[in-house]
Amino acid sequence: MHDGKIEIELHGTLDNIVERDWDSCACPEAEDSSAPQDPFITYRFLKALEDSGSVGPGTGWQPRYLSARANGEIIAVAPMFLKSHSQGEYIFDQNWAHAYERAGGRYYPKLQIAVPFTPVAGRRLLVRRGFEGIGESALVQGAVQVAVDNEVSSLHITFCAQNEADAGVAMGLMRRTGQQYCWENRGYVTFEDFLASLSSRKRKNLRKERAQAQAFGGDIVWLRGDDIKPHHWDAMWRFYQDTGARKWGTPYLTRAFFDIAHDKLRDDILLIFAMRDGLPVAGAMNMIGRDCLFGRYWGCIEDHPCLHFELCYYQAIDWAIAQKLNRVEAGAQGEHKLARGYLPVQTQSLHWIRDPGFAEAISNYLDAERAAVSEEIEVMTAWGPFRKETREEQD
Repeated sequence: MHDGKIEIELHGTLDNIVERDWDSCACPEAEDSSAPQDPFITYRFLKALEDSGSVGPGTGWQPRYLSARANGEIIAVAPMFLKSHSQGEYIFDQNWAHAYERAGGRYYPKLQIAVPFTPVAGRRLLVRRGFEGIGESALVQGAVQVAVDNEVSSLHITFCAQNEADAGVAMGLMRRTGQQYCWENRGYVTFEDFLASLSSRKRKNLRKERAQAQAFGGDIVWLRGDDIKPHHWDAMWRFYQDTGARKWGTPYLTRAFFDIAHDKLRDDILLIFAMRDGLPVAGAMNMIGRDCLFGRYWGCIEDHPCLHFELCYYQAIDWAIAQKLNRVEAGAQGEHKLARGYLPVQTQSLHWIRDPGFAEAISNYLDAERAAVSEEIEVMTAWGPFRKETREEQD
């Protein structure tokens, strides 16, 4: 029991919060040292971002971690950041910023409760068991008060869980929906079982793509934990830089992040490498959750037909089936994922806008956007690669 008084604190660094206190809110299911449900909200992952300089001064992601205490005990935390831009979020609000600034307002800085550079849905209001309702309410009220006190334009809670979105709406926040792509394991024992659920044409195409990819002239390997060596991170950094330079201009993660990942995160990571003559020519990095594999980064130093699909999608499915995981999440965007068994699913975010007139305009926009997203997901699911009988079972 607590006396009803909740104390809210802001922290410019995770050094001010004990790891055990953070993880008791973020991943209590992992107290027995097993895999967390969501590896991205663990203390060790967020600390790696901070210690590597991937967030912090000069990045536009200035930590403002939020904690709530009852009777001196931390009961809830949230990964909050003061943002000076909208990069690395994958919930796009640049049009909002342009509209607000054209009207004479100042959109940046804003507050963002999120996992930086990570379009993965999960809990964002991290509450210790037994304090769910009061903890979520304290974090939201605390974050809004910080926004008001500092006269920032807005607060955003992105890629949050469904129940958090429902609770946030009840607290007066605006809901935004989006979509990403997810593969579901429907009791498959082998990749062939998955193929059997597809239409004949799609099944033939996937087999053709896998054969093309695997003819690149080498072997494909899975690396996890102690199988990952420092030189593998040298290769992954080259791959990440190549893709990051083409997608974002400047990669979000620093080289130091990969060194810290080797020391602190390698049990949470699966690397899938295409090796030829003992050297990696392409690779994909995945994070491992309790029942889900999360595809994150990909890159190559040579171009080979369909190798991207093989390493990022098909090998991920193979590994998930072998480990009896329920899902593979392939991240934001990319309609090409649909033909490869990854169906669209809805994502949620919450938004608070300080200016009442602008908030009303955003609310009207979000109403129309939610309807459009729902319709698009319905249409795209119907166009998915599964046999008619399989789609009916899924429905």
